[in-house]
Amino acid sequence: MEDQEVDQVKSVSDYNKMVNNETLHPLVSVVDFSKSDPICQYRRTYTFYTVFLKDVICGDMHYGKHSYDYQEGTLVFIAPGQVSGVNNDGKSIQPGGYALLFHPDLIKGTNLGKNINDYSFFSYDVHEALHLSEKEREIVLECFKNIRLELEQSIDKHSKSLIVNNIELFLNYCMRFYDRQFITRDHVNQGVIGKFENLVDDYFKSDNPKNIGFPMVNYFAEKLNLSANYFGDLIKKELGVSAQEFIHNKLIDAAKEQILNPSKSISEISYDLGFKYPQHFTRLFKAKVGVSPSEYKTLN
Repeated sequence: MEDQEVDQVKSVSDYNKMVNNETLHPLVSVVDFSKSDPICQYRRTYTFYTVFLKDVICGDMHYGKHSYDYQEGTLVFIAPGQVSGVNNDGKSIQPGGYALLFHPDLIKGTNLGKNINDYSFFSYDVHEALHLSEKEREIVLECFKNIRLELEQSIDKHSKSLIVNNIELFLNYCMRFYDRQFITRDHVNQGVIGKFENLVDDYFKSDNPKNIGFPMVNYFAEKLNLSANYFGDLIKKELGVSAQEFIHNKLIDAAKEQILNPSKSISEISYDLGFKYPQHFTRLFKAKVGVSPSEYKTLN
């Protein structure tokens, strides 16, 4: 089916109206879909952060460039402006599970606001969703319950910080659960690591550096059908270095081999490895090896 037009949901209260959920606070909401009316599914974009806990299998959902067939107990994180949803065939469905919505304005000036980019899973693709164990699902529901309870209190000077702290606690649990998922899917991750290593080696052996330039993390993430953030987090957890650092280390290995070729100048080598300016190559080489390319050549 062709992609349909994308609806923009402009506020938390607009979303609440759409699913027949009471608005207790203009900037944050917890939705229990078992109490909502059946809704027509569309591809949508939101002006707020959205976390869906899917408790029923509801067919293919699109998010970013990919679609994903939901299983029960899946958490999906959607950042403001991301397109997500289901291509609609005109039928209304009864959604299952829960949603947490919070607007960026809620967290402005708070610790969570300063650190929101640390929760890189908001930029993962949908096929990199978080699959919860039963115990983890209970913790998530407890977090949602506590946020909802706070929303039902009369607003006072403590309300905002308690709501935001509870959201932060929930997101910190999700970081832990993702770490667990990286470990439990180790066999899958090892396959990714092996492919990444081969891709980097092949890149430096080809004419790509000369034609395309110095390889960026995004290039390899795309080749492996992963979002740059998920890929970066996976590499860091598996190898203990960032993907960029890994690429740099491979580049230095390739550079050392070429430097020992007496017929090649340092400038030629730097262009062959994708650097526009030889001084950038020299600076990186010296930072990694402790001596300049010319000194390395003389020493060897």
